[in-house]
Amino acid sequence: MKPWLCLVFFTSAFLIWHAEAEFFTSIGQMTDLIYAEKDLVQSLKEYIRAEETKLSQIKSWAEKMDVLTSKSTSDPEGYLAHPVNAYKLVKRLNTDWLELENLVLQDTTNGFITNLTIQRQFFPTEEDETGAAKALMRLQDTYKLDPETLSRGNLPGTKYRSSLTVSDCFGMGKTAYNDGDYYHTVLWMEQALKQHDEGEDTTVSKVEILDYLSYAVFQFGDLHRAMELTRRLISLDSTHERAGSNLRYFEKLLEKEREKPSNKTVATTEPVVQSGAYERPLDYLPERDIYEALCRGEGVKMTPQRQKRLFCRYHDGNRNPHLLIAPFKEEDEWDSPHIVRYYDVMSDEEIEKIKQLAKPKLARATVRDPKTGVLTVASYRVSKSSWLEEDDDPVVAKVNQRMQQITGLTVKTAELLQVANYGMGGQYEPHFDFSRKDEPDAFKRLGTGNRVATFLNYVPSRRTPEW
Repeated sequence: MKPWLCLVFFTSAFLIWHAEAEFFTSIGQMTDLIYAEKDLVQSLKEYIRAEETKLSQIKSWAEKMDVLTSKSTSDPEGYLAHPVNAYKLVKRLNTDWLELENLVLQDTTNGFITNLTIQRQFFPTEEDETGAAKALMRLQDTYKLDPETLSRGNLPGTKYRSSLTVSDCFGMGKTAYNDGDYYHTVLWMEQALKQHDEGEDTTVSKVEILDYLSYAVFQFGDLHRAMELTRRLISLDSTHERAGSNLRYFEKLLEKEREKPSNKTVATTEPVVQSGAYERPLDYLPERDIYEALCRGEGVKMTPQRQKRLFCRYHDGNRNPHLLIAPFKEEDEWDSPHIVRYYDVMSDEEIEKIKQLAKPKLARATVRDPKTGVLTVASYRVSKSSWLEEDDDPVVAKVNQRMQQITGLTVKTAELLQVANYGMGGQYEPHFDFSRKDEPDAFKRLGTGNRVATFLNYVPSRRTPEW
């Protein structure tokens, strides 16, 4: 079977509109929400102006009638002795007050409500909000950011600062709680409680926060602190049934622990704490620490001896006729496995054309389930992608041919050109791009052999700072 080349094009955010969920998986689609919200604000301002105009007319009428009635009630008979006053009184009560009634009942909300109803079908869903919250937590873990830093918006390299309210922090904690993630539940409920204690105005009560926090702390085995938090909750709301029940349960557990031998008590009552916070639980990914270190730019340090084997050069594709006059700049990034970087492979015009072609085709990126072999979405791959054929536009064929000239591999047995756009906290966790022994038929449908190389064209965003 013939070896083949996987062609992938990673691009920055670009505009696209889809009436579907999973906005959080593509910054390109999330930018559309910015413009949708701007449109709603304009519509809301128009409604406010209409209401202000109406209220101004009503206020003017009220002031005029206040002056008139003050005069008429001071001497009713003398006032009505003037026939014009008598006529106008009758007219006002029969006609003018009816017109005022119609003005008061006038509905100025139609335009705004209609626009809101139309836009709502394109709004993010509960799934998007959950995905966005998990993305923030993923960034928090990867870059070792504490909740205070995220909540205050003190993020390095960002242009626009934005902070999280008590309600926002509480929502983050609830998302983690509903996912059975008590580590992040504790972190975000503590931050919500901290901001609440500092006097921030909010509709979320301390009772609600303490309810989640005390139970999450209990899940870490910190019985003493769970009791402390529960008692604080009961001091705020003595009728809270669940808190009362939990406290009695905690007290029974503590009594049982006291009855145990002292050498076992320490092991069962003291959770693992690091730097004042509970230790982050291990997950399914053995390479998690290394993976996140790479994201932070720390990575695996190369020895000076290995660094001496890395060079920069001009690459002509083994004297490919197309590259003899204009070879590409090539730089060694890593020695084993050998990773090289090529500069200025695509022009700005080609990049924009590729992005334009990909816009209507973006869909949630999938992975192959190793058990069923079926393509499905996964939390460890957060992005949207589309696939471009050479028939879509000459630029696709041109880019494919250029990658073939650089690598010396044929594109006849390659996949289509893939355009990927990452969303909030977008990621694709460590994985193999080629099929292994336990998935021999992964590329059977293509009628080709296994993958031998992946060519990545990466275009960082010019407007959005990167982590």
